[in-house]
Amino acid sequence: MNKIMTPKFSVAALTAAAALTLSACGSDSEETADTASAWDEIQEQGTLTVATSGTLYPTSYREEGTDALTGFEVEVVREMAERLELDVEFSEMGFDEMMTSVQTGQVDIAANDIEINEDRKEKFVFSTPFKYSYGTAIVREGDLSGIETLEDLEGKKAAGASTSVYMETARSYGAEEVTYDNATNETYLRDVAIGRTDVILNDYYLQTLAIEAFPELDIVIHPTIKYRPSEGGMVMNKGNDELVENVNKAIDEMLEDGTIAELSAEFFDGADVTQPIDIEE
Repeated sequence: MNKIMTPKFSVAALTAAAALTLSACGSDSEETADTASAWDEIQEQGTLTVATSGTLYPTSYREEGTDALTGFEVEVVREMAERLELDVEFSEMGFDEMMTSVQTGQVDIAANDIEINEDRKEKFVFSTPFKYSYGTAIVREGDLSGIETLEDLEGKKAAGASTSVYMETARSYGAEEVTYDNATNETYLRDVAIGRTDVILNDYYLQTLAIEAFPELDIVIHPTIKYRPSEGGMVMNKGNDELVENVNKAIDEMLEDGTIAELSAEFFDGADVTQPIDIEE
């Protein structure tokens, strides 16, 4: 004979069943939230957040007359994002701040002519390299700021970002560092010309075009100082494996089909910065 379930027992059983169901749903939801990757969140939002300076010509700058953000690396990012079917939101900031913003997850990527080196690779992940260059020095034209070799940097005032590889080089030779808060190229260059600083160590291509933009200033690229062959790429946080994989896939395609070389020619006066450089140090 079948037993008849009393109303009291029925309510209790249903309540327990409901609690178990809610508990299971909660566990699934929490597990999904815990395992959601940076790439999952980017795809859900449909936007890639990118830190850049907006002051580093011709990599990232405001176009005169329109004030629109553009530049070699800005346009590489835009093309890459389009291939990944994402919008781009740029955040303009100083170099030190952009690296911190990547590390803390405030932005997904930093793109600002950032050189790949071993120290940075301990903290971050770099994309496939797509820019190759080497280091040069901007000095006063009349006396080369009293600098013949890198050894002559001792006691000289070197301008730049505190954590850049170029400032590390300047410090290693005993230079006095002078740092700025996301200043424009003109500020850096004019300070050398008027003697507030003595030298700017930086990338050959960037320095060549920066000087061409301000022909009235009494400054030149040092004729004999060449050092530190370099390769650069975009910076991402460690652990964002899917993001790195997708970024690299797009960059590899753009290198293969010549898109980045075309952008290089547009912004670097015909030069192809995607090709490695050999120099005698």
